[in-house]
Amino acid sequence: MKILVLNCGSSSLKFQLVETDAAAEAAGTDRTLAKGLIENIGSTAVLKYERPGAKPVKETAEILEHKIAVERSIALLTDAETGVLRDRSEIGAVGHRVVHGGERFKASVRIDDAVLEGIEDCFDMAPLHNPPNVRGYRAARAVLGSVDHVAVFDTSFHQTMPPEAYVYGLPYALYQRHGIRRYGFHGTSHRFVSRRLAALLGRAHDDPGLRVITCHLGNGCSVAAIRGGRSIDTSMGFTPLEGLVMGTRCGDIDPAALLHVVLREEIGSAEVNALANKHSGLLGISGLSHDMRTLLEAAGQGNERARLAIDVFCYRLRKYIAAYVGALGGVDAVAFAGGIGENAAAIRAQSLRGLDAVGLGLDPATNAAAVGTEAEISPSGARARVFVVPTNEELLIARDTFRIVSGLPPA
Repeated sequence: MKILVLNCGSSSLKFQLVETDAAAEAAGTDRTLAKGLIENIGSTAVLKYERPGAKPVKETAEILEHKIAVERSIALLTDAETGVLRDRSEIGAVGHRVVHGGERFKASVRIDDAVLEGIEDCFDMAPLHNPPNVRGYRAARAVLGSVDHVAVFDTSFHQTMPPEAYVYGLPYALYQRHGIRRYGFHGTSHRFVSRRLAALLGRAHDDPGLRVITCHLGNGCSVAAIRGGRSIDTSMGFTPLEGLVMGTRCGDIDPAALLHVVLREEIGSAEVNALANKHSGLLGISGLSHDMRTLLEAAGQGNERARLAIDVFCYRLRKYIAAYVGALGGVDAVAFAGGIGENAAAIRAQSLRGLDAVGLGLDPATNAAAVGTEAEISPSGARARVFVVPTNEELLIARDTFRIVSGLPPA
């Protein structure tokens, strides 16, 4: 079945066409037929599109709403020159990335009016993500008519966390009234990477004795502790702000520090939100960039603030990995994924430095050679193994979508 996967942002649309079925999933022969990205929707948009064996397409066009963006995406997929489909009727279903599912959605689900209402109920908890996710669904529904649509939630994988991992040290009434608790994000990536990691270890992903730590490191970063294929803890919390230092997000911080800034700088909630989410992290510490590649280059040229940003990033990650070894009662393997995790050998090495006592270490040669490719980077005979595992959230969304519309049980 050909599945169209959509990830809709406030002014962007990422799309991918994946061919999959139960046999292809089992054999790992699913195929990405084409993918693209439309940015700056609402004005003069930039469109990028590529398919295997063909020259990439990049163009600008006036795209004022998401419905037009979906139409343009499908036009590229069905065009005589750029397309991979005869016509849109070949699209068997649409899978949608939805950021927040609250406590209601513990797994991917076919979208109907009740599900849509549930997603909208989470708008207050993900105001920057869920509304555009719904806009993408409505646009695709309008364009593709009666095709089945499936929601795959970032939060659902972490719904297996026990209460001691997700309850905050706040008055319990705030959880009861407003759902203030830790939800975790990047769940689709952590689920994909942990299953691939189990396969590399030659073990079933739901082996109750399997203990793995997955590190999704990009502009947004999170770590998950996974036992028997189930998330037992993760670094992000009520929002994606908690946890690791990220590109522009501060991660863990004493809330009193922000209250102090409010008083001293005489700023309001909107400014504090922007400060913590858009002007902090690697960018805020370095004063230079949120891009790890730029910081590594600058640090190599003697930029001390860039070096400090890298050191803080790696130290925070090392603390979380060590903490999750404790939470799991040991660890069988660690995986690095995401743009930084898959490509920055120096960051992997610095983040694991000093963790020999818990069995974690790297082989310098294999670590240096692992750039954007799947590889084991731990030394021979290591007690705990370390891998680079490129994530593929779109593929997992496509697989979930196929299973749900085909009436198959979850994988």
